Amino acid sequence: MTDENSQPEGENEDALAQAERIMNEAGGTFLDENADGVDDLEADEAGADDALTQAETKAAEHLADLQRLQAEYVNYRKRVDRDRELIAENATAKAVEALFPVLDDIAAAREHGDLADGPFASIAEKLETALGRLGWSSFGAAGEVFDPAHHEALMSQPSADVTEPTVQHVAQPGHRIGDRVVRPARVIVAQPEDQ
Repeated sequence: MTDENSQPEGENEDALAQAERIMNEAGGTFLDENADGVDDLEADEAGADDALTQAETKAAEHLADLQRLQAEYVNYRKRVDRDRELIAENATAKAVEALFPVLDDIAAAREHGDLADGPFASIAEKLETALGRLGWSSFGAAGEVFDPAHHEALMSQPSADVTEPTVQHVAQPGHRIGDRVVRPARVIVAQPEDQ
């Protein structure tokens, strides 16, 4: 049985020879469709490589811009958070500073025994509790070691009873908010006699 489409072996060789002849006649510019002397397939590949390189460069630039913007945003957020805390602390300090005369009167009344009982004692306690929730505390007591960071010496007296500078009397208590001293305690200091 013979295949109708099959060609004799000689004709098949002629087809190959004919294809080679066509390629040779084209002179290697078979893929040069626009006849500019450059193989269009290689030109397309080179163009694709150039486009890919440009796209990668642009993507790297955009990534660098994004990273820079993200770093700026993170720094901005940190600065805003820090400033917000500082503003809140300053506002609390200003409010407490406005109450210094009242707090001094409460301390003086307590020292003289006027706050033992009664409605005024309750009001004073509520005020101090409310300020305490804001971070306020009072400090300065007789017998404490004198610390220039926390105490303001109004006067200094020699004493044989102390071995280091010591608070002898508190004229006005000090006030702090958190760790920040808003007003140092105003005190009279007892100094050792040998100094």
